[in-house]
Amino acid sequence: MTPASRPSFLPGLRPGALASALAVALAGCQMAPAPPETRPAARPAEAVRPQLSPDSQALARHYARVQADLLSRGLLRSDGGETDVPFTRRALVEDFVRIALFDEYVSRDGHLVARETESRLRRWEQPVRFGITFGETIPAAQRSQDRAEIAAYVRRLSRVTGLPMWVTSPEQANFQVFIVNEDERRRLGPELERLIPGIDVAAQSTIAVMPRSTFCLVLAFSKGESSTYSSAVAVIRGEHPDRLRQSCLHEELSQGLGLANDNPSVRPSIFNDDEEFALLTPHDELLLKMLYDRRLRPGMTPAEARPIVEQIAAELMGGDA
Repeated sequence: MTPASRPSFLPGLRPGALASALAVALAGCQMAPAPPETRPAARPAEAVRPQLSPDSQALARHYARVQADLLSRGLLRSDGGETDVPFTRRALVEDFVRIALFDEYVSRDGHLVARETESRLRRWEQPVRFGITFGETIPAAQRSQDRAEIAAYVRRLSRVTGLPMWVTSPEQANFQVFIVNEDERRRLGPELERLIPGIDVAAQSTIAVMPRSTFCLVLAFSKGESSTYSSAVAVIRGEHPDRLRQSCLHEELSQGLGLANDNPSVRPSIFNDDEEFALLTPHDELLLKMLYDRRLRPGMTPAEARPIVEQIAAELMGGDA
């Protein structure tokens, strides 16, 4: 697993109210004769935001160094690669098959194991409602920035896929997004169970024990043997500096729509663990358009989907092979 790996587990989870602040109110002052030496009226105590733990502080320093190193090497690009990373229609077809019809991880004895495996086409067939939960240690300025980023990105994803999507409360959401620091993430179990009833122990454990090498993750869930998603949860480390956090949001929210795999041969793309691109590229938008084309159906195998994918790619890119 590379320092940038972001696992995706595709069949559900459940988050909660880590963002609620504790309000402290003091009783009002009585109207009575002042004593010989008066004191100023007591001021209401302000809610105190919990401090980062030593583990979380160490992670924040680590990820700041990681981001600085990646940027110094020209990675975490915010452009779409149009000028220097051209791709053909044939490449787009192969990229779609690799990303949408293979899984990056398999479940073994309650654990996720990294192994690329042929899968079936999976996606949402209902509106996707995103709920955002922040850990108590996440600063107000970061919350505001992340909310705006997620809202704008959700609108973009909806426009690209044609599927209704919006941001709502966690209680009304079917795609939960947690932005939490280390200690908050380890304690997410009850919130996951509250917001995603029926989430299994393996999924909870995957979130609780995220190693430092895992920047962020998304788990998407189907009911029974269905290939249609019913719920999902993304976990983003609050310790990340801005570009890494933005990169995690872009990848995990789009992977949670059905582009489950990462592959080193896919460019220009965020579905690639080399961290070359931080933000969803025009190439990736085409993959999402193809995934949500109504000619494709959830449950299709690579062999069943490929002829249709080739037709869609030809329509999107014209006759260039």
